[in-house]
Amino acid sequence: MSDQKLHLVMGGRVRDPQHLEFVDLDALDVVGVYPDYASAEEAWRSAAQRTVDDAEMKYVVVHLHRLLQPDMLKR
Repeated sequence: MSDQKLHLVMGGRVRDPQHLEFVDLDALDVVGVYPDYASAEEAWRSAAQRTVDDAEMKYVVVHLHRLLQPDMLKR
């Protein structure tokens, strides 16, 4: 079993800055997939900083490893 913990960084315009309902899924900005949280966080910070003045733009880090290997949550 691999200990690789993949993370996806993505973002886009949201209906309400307090939530994560994206307005246009076709326009999502997929920043990339990263092998660990540290590199994903760095990419997230960079993407979020570019849109810091736009409250309706939101970037997130998705823990893909939790979706791909749900048994890892038990560890």
